[in-house]
Amino acid sequence: MPKRAVTLNMADLAERAGVSIATVSRALSGAPGVSEETRRRIKELAADLSYAVSPDAARLARGATGRVAVVTPDVAHWFYAAMLDGIVTGLHGTDLDVLLYEVKEERERRRFFAELPARRQVDALVLVALPISDDERRRLDLMGVTVVMAGGTLGDHPHVRIDDVAAGRQATAQLIRAGHERIAMINSTGTWSLEYAAPGARLRGFTGALEDAGIEVRPDLVVHRRWGSHGGVEGMNELLSLPEPPTAVVAFSDEVAFGALRTLRRAGVPVPYAISVVGIDDHHLADMFDLTTVHQPVTRQGLVAGQLVDRILHQGDLTSPHVTLPTHVVARGTTGPPPEPSVRRPGR
Repeated sequence: MPKRAVTLNMADLAERAGVSIATVSRALSGAPGVSEETRRRIKELAADLSYAVSPDAARLARGATGRVAVVTPDVAHWFYAAMLDGIVTGLHGTDLDVLLYEVKEERERRRFFAELPARRQVDALVLVALPISDDERRRLDLMGVTVVMAGGTLGDHPHVRIDDVAAGRQATAQLIRAGHERIAMINSTGTWSLEYAAPGARLRGFTGALEDAGIEVRPDLVVHRRWGSHGGVEGMNELLSLPEPPTAVVAFSDEVAFGALRTLRRAGVPVPYAISVVGIDDHHLADMFDLTTVHQPVTRQGLVAGQLVDRILHQGDLTSPHVTLPTHVVARGTTGPPPEPSVRRPGR
């Protein structure tokens, strides 16, 4: 006849085993200070009585929640989804659970930092490429938990990122090496009132590469549009309407580049024979578009961030808390040398 499950607490188990509650706790948690014979006997008794230690109770007993909060602007977009995949993979095999907070709208982001729903519920907070105000950063500091930024920086807090200045420089240098001089950039503006750091950093990389090559930085060849493919459509339309359109374009991101390519296709402008296009990110669809781009290791940034959290919480290790992963150009079919003067490029 099967044994009937008995509702027990640790004190009941200690009484039946004839040991202290502390001995039962150490035996079941694998902590030192208990003989192997006593540990085996307590585990067998616990199994016989269908007793299981509450994970939450065990965590609270050692002053930890065992949870990590991940705050992201989006869970569906490829960048944030890839980052989340990396974070979860980095925490796989640990005793840490993940709480996910999506702050897609401006009001949701403000409410999160005003109320801090993760307060006293987590041991660490991972922010995914999230712009933070000075006031919000001070509120995070008051939580007294480990805060890690994945895909950006946040003061002295640990972070994992790429060098966006270097990415902008690499994209531009690819076009300079091909012989282009009339190079434009479609930069992006964020969707929130707070500015993202990446647009400014990638623009500095763009202008820096041009200046190093002795090429004039023309203000009319730098346009700013809302982040996304629609911004690429609008930005490319504006550049094609110039009396002297560019021979090459650096797009803030691959999504912006996709929109720019659509505009060029509809305008009958051959790529790369009339205009070359370079993106940044190496989106999972970049290969399908045959887009030359600068690869950034998105999933790996999340993976390293997750590992960093685990290392800090379990080992107190703050060795190299600021990690910058390298980027590199992936050359595909949207870039080539500038057109010969005889090649006529239609405008809008």
